[in-house]
Amino acid sequence: MTDNVTIRRADDNDIPGILKLLIQVDMVHHNGRPDLFKGPATKYNGEELSHILKDDDRPVFVCVDEEGNVLGHAFCIHKQFKDDNVLTDIKTLYIDDICVDEKVRGKQVGRKLYERVVEYARKMDYYNITLNVWSLNENAMKFYEAMGLKPQKVGMELLL
Repeated sequence: MTDNVTIRRADDNDIPGILKLLIQVDMVHHNGRPDLFKGPATKYNGEELSHILKDDDRPVFVCVDEEGNVLGHAFCIHKQFKDDNVLTDIKTLYIDDICVDEKVRGKQVGRKLYERVVEYARKMDYYNITLNVWSLNENAMKFYEAMGLKPQKVGMELLL
């Protein structure tokens, strides 16, 4: 099923498929933390997505099948803190969001998307790739660990 897929930069034609995936992302978080996530919702609307897709500092990659159906996406953000008092000037590619359509999870779509992001980061001379993952999302944590990522920092909370 995922043998004939293409990983490429997203364009406006992909927006409807991306919006469907953004709802899936939100529902994973909503189901785990309904106190924080509204569900069902998307973090961007179509107009916002259109602007993001044109921004080279925020590359978005999609995995599409032969019919152009979006099977997964990876939102990335260029980060660099130049002349910071404490941090070095390294270029980081932050993965803001990876989602694979629930219908094709476990079929290497996430791996292919992640590998494409790594390829892009190397080509663009980034120092590292970072991301945040909610601890409620155990499947995502296992996936990222399988891809070789290690914890960089830990966010903690106290509910009042």
